[in-house]
Amino acid sequence: MNFKQSFSLALKSLKTSKMRSFLTMLGIIIGVASVIILTSMVDSMKQFMVNEFESMGTNLITVTIKDRGGNRTIEPKDMIELVEQSDTLAAVSPNVTIPAYIKIGSDNQSTTCIGTSETYKDIHNLEISGGRYLSYVEVTQRQKSCVIGSYIANSLFSGMNPMGQYIKINGHNFTVVGVAAEQAGSTQGGQDDRIYLPYTVARSLSNNSRVSSYSVSATDKERLDAAIGEIKTALYKVYQDEDYYTVISLSAIVDTLDELTGTLTMILVGIAGISLLVGGIGIMNIMLVSVTERTREIGVRKSLGATPWNILSQFLVEAATTSGCGGILGIVLGIGGAFLLCSMMDLPTVITLGSVFVAFSVSAIIGIAFGYFPAKKAARLNPIDALRHD
Repeated sequence: MNFKQSFSLALKSLKTSKMRSFLTMLGIIIGVASVIILTSMVDSMKQFMVNEFESMGTNLITVTIKDRGGNRTIEPKDMIELVEQSDTLAAVSPNVTIPAYIKIGSDNQSTTCIGTSETYKDIHNLEISGGRYLSYVEVTQRQKSCVIGSYIANSLFSGMNPMGQYIKINGHNFTVVGVAAEQAGSTQGGQDDRIYLPYTVARSLSNNSRVSSYSVSATDKERLDAAIGEIKTALYKVYQDEDYYTVISLSAIVDTLDELTGTLTMILVGIAGISLLVGGIGIMNIMLVSVTERTREIGVRKSLGATPWNILSQFLVEAATTSGCGGILGIVLGIGGAFLLCSMMDLPTVITLGSVFVAFSVSAIIGIAFGYFPAKKAARLNPIDALRHD
C-alpha cells in the first residue's frame, strides 16, 4: 500500500466518524490557534511600540542627570556648546517637565507642561497642525508663549481658533502660538494632553532651577554610537562618576524590547504547547481505540499478505492526517482570532509565516509521534489472533 492509498483511507476514516474526528483534533486546533494568536499579539504589540519609538526619531538620545549638588554641574549652555562643536550631534533641547493647572475663562483642568527649546520639534518629529512652534527668540527672551496639545485645544477652546488666545498656566498668562498635531487619540493624560513652553520660563515656574533632562539627536543613525560615546565622555569629565548621569538611545530601548518580547514569546508558546501535548495524547487514545475496533480488518489484511510496515504506515498516515487537518483548522482559527483581537485593541496585525509554519509542523510531528505506539501495536498483531477477535 503506497502513501496515496494510506492517505485516502485516512480521509475515509475521518469522514466515517466526523464528531469523533473533530473531538480528536480539538486539542491540536486549540494548541495551533493559541500559538498563532499569542505570537501575533506579542509581535503586534512590539510593532506598535517600535512605531511609537520611531515616530520620536530613531536617532534620538535621552540624557538624564542626577542632582549631586556642589559645583560640578551641566548647564544648558554647556550641552549646546557640545553639540555646536560636534560632528556627530545635530541638535539638543533642554527639557523641564512640570505639573500645571491651566485655566481659560471659567474652564480649568490639570495637565503637564514641558519646557523645551526651539529644536525640540525637530528632535522628536513633533508635527504642528496649526500655528507654529516656539522660536529661538521666545526661548532666549523668556517670552510667555506656548504650544498646546490637541486634547487641550478640543477640550478648552471648543472649536474656537486658539491662535493668539491667552491661557493661564499656574497663574501666569501665556499666548498660544501653535497646536500640536494629534499623536495618541487626543485623550486625557496622553501625549496630546501637554503644553510646550520655553524651558527658560519653565525653570522659573518649577521648584528646581536645574535642568536634569536633555533630548539630543545624532546627525544620523549610523553615527548614533559615536554620538552617545561623545556625550558620555563630556559628562564624565565633569562628574568623574558614571552613576550621576544616564545616556540612552531609542535604538537601545528597541533592542531591549526585542529581547524581552522574544523571551515572552517563548514562554507563551511553551504554555500554548501544552494544548498540543494534550491533543497528541487525545490522538494516541483514539488511535488505540481504532486499532481495537479494526483488529479483524488488520487480521484480514495480514492474511492477504500485508506486511507489518504496511499496517504501521497506514496508521501513522492516519494519525498524521488527523493531526494535520486539526493544524489547518487551527491556523484558520488562529489567523482569524489574531485579526479580531488586534482590531479590537487598535494594534497593527502582525502574523509571521514562521509561527504558522512551526505550529503546523509541530502538529504534524505530534500526530506521528503519538500515533506511533498505536500503529506499532497494530503492526505486531498476530493475524490468527486478529481474525479470532470479536
